[in-house]
Amino acid sequence: MNLAALIEPHPDDAVALVNRGQPTTYGELRDHVGQLRGALVELGLAKGDRVAILCGNNGHFVTSYLAILGAGLVAVPLNPLSPSRELQRELAAVGVRAVIVGPAGQASLAGIDPSEAPTLEHRIFADDLPSAAPVPMVDCDPSDLAVLIFTSGTAGSPKAAMLTHGNLMANLEQMQAHAGRAQNALDVTLGVLPLFHIFGLNVVLGISLYVGSRVVLIERFDPVSALEAIARHGVTIVPGAPAMWTAWAGSPEATREAFATVRLAASGAAKLSIEVAEQCERRFGVTISEGYGLTEASPVVTTAAGTSSKPGSIGQPLPGLRVRLVDTDGDDVLVGDAGEIWVHGPNVFAGYWNDAEATARALTPDGWLRTGDIAVVDDDGALFLVDRAKDLIIVSGFNVYPAEVEDVMLEHPAIDACAVVGVPHPYSGESVKAYVVVAPGKFVEEDSLIAFCAERLARYKCPEKVMFVDELPTALGGKVLRRALR
Repeated sequence: MNLAALIEPHPDDAVALVNRGQPTTYGELRDHVGQLRGALVELGLAKGDRVAILCGNNGHFVTSYLAILGAGLVAVPLNPLSPSRELQRELAAVGVRAVIVGPAGQASLAGIDPSEAPTLEHRIFADDLPSAAPVPMVDCDPSDLAVLIFTSGTAGSPKAAMLTHGNLMANLEQMQAHAGRAQNALDVTLGVLPLFHIFGLNVVLGISLYVGSRVVLIERFDPVSALEAIARHGVTIVPGAPAMWTAWAGSPEATREAFATVRLAASGAAKLSIEVAEQCERRFGVTISEGYGLTEASPVVTTAAGTSSKPGSIGQPLPGLRVRLVDTDGDDVLVGDAGEIWVHGPNVFAGYWNDAEATARALTPDGWLRTGDIAVVDDDGALFLVDRAKDLIIVSGFNVYPAEVEDVMLEHPAIDACAVVGVPHPYSGESVKAYVVVAPGKFVEEDSLIAFCAERLARYKCPEKVMFVDELPTALGGKVLRRALR
């Protein structure tokens, strides 16, 4: 098998992508992918080599992704707007040999110190992709690694989650087996969720290519222009993060007519406010189905689409996977009691790249994924998220681990101690808030400290607010009490 074979069965003249208003058919996409696949092999890249993708939501990303997989290589999608230092760390962490970079990522890539990314041999520019005679697609085992996606994980600092060809395909099959979530070749999906994120990569792009439908690619979300795209292209499926639905709920341009063609609206990556969901249904006639997933599950675990779940529910598990709610001793909890979500199925990832300790924390010996998320289940089998067992912060659907932000802030010479927490935010769901203790005799302004972080971290990871305090609350063992700060 090879996940890139998703595009093979569909008619040559069926439209696969719409990018900047221009269609690309499945026949054209297969040609582009085949030529780039041949070029990657000509460069001497061999099965298992890692190739990064630094592109926005455009045809170059899709072509690169499928060519990399088809050649038996491992795709490493990265945020093209990441600062050079963060990008450098990620490239080095997984030993990337080549990177395909679009205009958005060129500045960050140019700022990388070659000595800090010694395995990087090839820089390929997306606006001038090389081509060569197509070579046969590499036959892969379902257990072969397909994608590495950096995530904050179920615990610890950011690390690369290993997703196999089998993992990703299994989740596509699971989504299609769920009657309320299934898509067909006539669907048109809004592709504004970033493709370097697992939600955009497999739930938007992957499933559309699997069923032979089309994706309308949008590189940057703007509420008004996105509405125009929905109407112009007859979009039928709108997957979004809560920040998108919140923006539309507050937009006077958003009307019932704007969503007239939409048959399936979904929200994931973070908790959607019940008030926003109700407002969208009242104003637009759109019922937003929430779901739950995580990178380590490829990513979808549950969905409320096509169910009679109550408002605020994340729905029920997809067919083909098992979900448990367990207590701190690993025993199943009773209906109505809170427990950590554990997941088991062929979509569960293979572990974290070169991190056996973190993998052992996330996966039980018999393959159950400990998610770190706390939920309850009702008598009808519907799940409701109630808390997180981990310190993870979710900003507009993106994971932020406090330790990563704290490590950067502590590099500032004026900072003696700091702690980072997530706080509610009306637009992004949560935002990053930092509490800092200034070193004796030092002085630093809030704006300059935020700017310091922005030079070293992706923007969504940077604090929105900094509070200066005399000391941080700690437990007897000296550990910072984040709950007290929240």
